Amino acid sequence: MEKEPAGGEAREVSVAHDHTTDVIVVGAGPVGLSAAAELRRRGVSCRLVERLAARLPYAKAVGIQPRTLEIWDRMGLVRTMLEAAVPMRGQLIHVNGSEVARIDLTLPPEVPYGFAALPQYETERILEEYVAGLGTRVERGTELVSFAQDADGVTARLSTGPGGDEEVRCRFLVGCDGAHSTVRKGLGLAFEGGAFAEEYMLADVVADWDLPYGYGVRASHTGDDGSTDDLLVCIPLPGTGRYRMSMLVPPGLTAGATGGSEVAHGLEGGRVPELADIQAVADRLAPRPASLSGMRWASVFRISHRIVDRYGEGRVFVAGDAAHIHPPTGAQGMNTGIQDACNLAWKLALVVRGEAGPALLTSYDAERRPVGEEVVGRTVRHATRGIENDADDITTLMLREAQLLVGYRDGPIVGAPCGPDDAPQPGDRAPDCAGLTTPVATYPLRLLDVLRGLTGHVLVRYARTYADTEGADTGTGGLHTVTVVGRDCPPVTPAYRDAAGEFARLYRPEGPTGFLVRPDGQLGARFPLPGTAKALSGYFATLSDLAP
Repeated sequence: MEKEPAGGEAREVSVAHDHTTDVIVVGAGPVGLSAAAELRRRGVSCRLVERLAARLPYAKAVGIQPRTLEIWDRMGLVRTMLEAAVPMRGQLIHVNGSEVARIDLTLPPEVPYGFAALPQYETERILEEYVAGLGTRVERGTELVSFAQDADGVTARLSTGPGGDEEVRCRFLVGCDGAHSTVRKGLGLAFEGGAFAEEYMLADVVADWDLPYGYGVRASHTGDDGSTDDLLVCIPLPGTGRYRMSMLVPPGLTAGATGGSEVAHGLEGGRVPELADIQAVADRLAPRPASLSGMRWASVFRISHRIVDRYGEGRVFVAGDAAHIHPPTGAQGMNTGIQDACNLAWKLALVVRGEAGPALLTSYDAERRPVGEEVVGRTVRHATRGIENDADDITTLMLREAQLLVGYRDGPIVGAPCGPDDAPQPGDRAPDCAGLTTPVATYPLRLLDVLRGLTGHVLVRYARTYADTEGADTGTGGLHTVTVVGRDCPPVTPAYRDAAGEFARLYRPEGPTGFLVRPDGQLGARFPLPGTAKALSGYFATLSDLAP
């Protein structure tokens, strides 16, 4: 038995010292569940702790971006997600009672998935079941109290209630514990930014109105000075007529500004709007007459925009809302957090397995913090000016909102550019493509079909003839090899034939070319064939020897 350290109420706690694991993930929201899933898929042991006793039944983060669906495809999880989701086809934008824009969420035909909506509680349920199938359950009612790190690992104190504390030794600690993150505070990370003065209501309701299926609504009223003084945003959810609606809080529910230095972000307790409050806003702003019913829940929430000064220190890291918070405009937050988790997890796995040097983990901050900064800035602009006023052309706007333009060309672990400047380069997303055939299958495959379930780096070799691909070895040390040959080459096992010419069109190889696809679906290297051995040895040497 030990006494609780100074600074809290004195009590005796039972401390266990015999539990060890590779990684402790704190927080079982979509980001923490994604981190645990990607670690377990790669054979890394982890514990996933969550202070809440049960999943919250709130449709908070609902937008699912195409890039996230691609990640779930690599995990073998996308079919389950698609069966639970509904399509997001676009947004109707009304100002002062008139439609001012209609944004259709269209993407180039080679992009395999569109935009979708799925309540956060469903995303968490599916991910939790997936992680459980990999052998890790969520330890609910378990809270991280404190931690300390040294050169060899992290010692974490977990609390499961009175008399239930334990001390756990792990190699790494990942904080996915939200805007009020204990991990972020324990590291002493700065969390600079600001907050919106307005408060908002959030509700999950059924709307009986005449609006096109799959379209969201942003209806606002602007005063004589051009400022927005009334707002209604509606996102479709699974279920007939069901929407997540958000709007400005009426004066009777406003609590005023939050004082002190504590971050004010997310749902607040105590003040619960009633259906009549939501209906009143719909009566003022909805583009069609709407009768609301079936309210599952409602709350008041606040919005801040902040980002940490670094995504980790030593053996401890933060991801998702623990690292960056911003307006929900464009459904960027949860999806950005999931990509944080995927970026970090494959690097942790290589380090845990001894296949890369610990300094590889410094690339997590180098790659992901610029992405977080861009997302925070963009969502604040869209929240204050409207997405319809974005300066980008509509194609670029849609690709960026879909998170398909996220890249790390300037990162420390990508190879040198090769080939045309406007072709996919190291650091860019590896595009999907259709029309790959084999001598046996009577149907064409997509590149994602070929990559599904693979957890390591994948070497994709392209040549106009099979003889130009430097043999057919399958790789070693977790490296998988896929061979693609030109559309005019006869089908030869084990190569995939680029029968539709889509691979050549999208990747634009100049002669026989190798493409190294990272575990997170980004290109790590691009190089001419022959030259595989030299290119791979240089790339993997970078992972092993990266200087901090």
